Amino acid sequence: MVGEKSISNRLFTGMNAFILGVIALLCVLPFVHVIGSSFATSAEIAQRSFLIFPTTFSLDAYRYIFSTDTILRSLFVSIGVTVGGTAWSMFLSVLTAYGLSRRDLVGRRFIMFFIIFTMLFNGGMIPTFLVVQQTGLMNTLLALVIPVSINAFNMIILRSFFMNLPVGLEESAKIDGCNDFGVLFRIVLPCSMPAIATISLFYAVTYWNTYMHAILYLNDASKWPVQVLLRQVVVLASGLNYDGAEYTNIPPPEIAVKMAVIVVATIPVLMVYPFLQKYFAKGALIGSMKG
Repeated sequence: MVGEKSISNRLFTGMNAFILGVIALLCVLPFVHVIGSSFATSAEIAQRSFLIFPTTFSLDAYRYIFSTDTILRSLFVSIGVTVGGTAWSMFLSVLTAYGLSRRDLVGRRFIMFFIIFTMLFNGGMIPTFLVVQQTGLMNTLLALVIPVSINAFNMIILRSFFMNLPVGLEESAKIDGCNDFGVLFRIVLPCSMPAIATISLFYAVTYWNTYMHAILYLNDASKWPVQVLLRQVVVLASGLNYDGAEYTNIPPPEIAVKMAVIVVATIPVLMVYPFLQKYFAKGALIGSMKG
């Protein structure tokens, strides 16, 4: 009986590993194809419709997209919006979530009702555009941050996390002379790093992928984030402002240029994620507190 159970467990584990491996492969292959195509030569792209590893590596596409400062300018805009917007959103979300996690806050349920209401109903695109226009945010990078400063869902997750922290920690801190801000910044936040890191990543990915707000509120092409430039290159086959004077060789194939821009726009997020991956483990903080 033990042997039969062991065999069935092995079969179940093997099937799970096989299915998950196939799913992971299907998720990774498109990105590998993008990377491989960005390094391929024009002759190989013409011969093969699906590239994984090009036989001859070429950096012409990357030399081409970096021949002007357009892509670098868009990257710096996206990095600035992402870093500044994430810090601003986390600041507001943490203060709001901590205040609403206090059970002695007067009108806590009333405030939570209106926050949840915004998750179901909103003014829509045109009223939001008019508000941005009347407040003087048009054609400024603040238009990409201020209208989306707080995500209600992310704030509710933080609030729930704060409410699950042991009450004794805060009571001990107050006995030692900490005020509410001292409790928040010295006790609550250090104990909430898994939640802080996770929500920060959510905000960072949202700001990095900013597209629609940039299309609506930014008229100056020099202020476009990388996602708008990516759309110009991939969909409209334009946007790099290539004038033919800075690139003397034969331009690389259009598909290689598109793939290279996609790789450049994706790498920054992929570089940040491994440093925050460990914070996604469920129950890490709760388990340590129970111990």
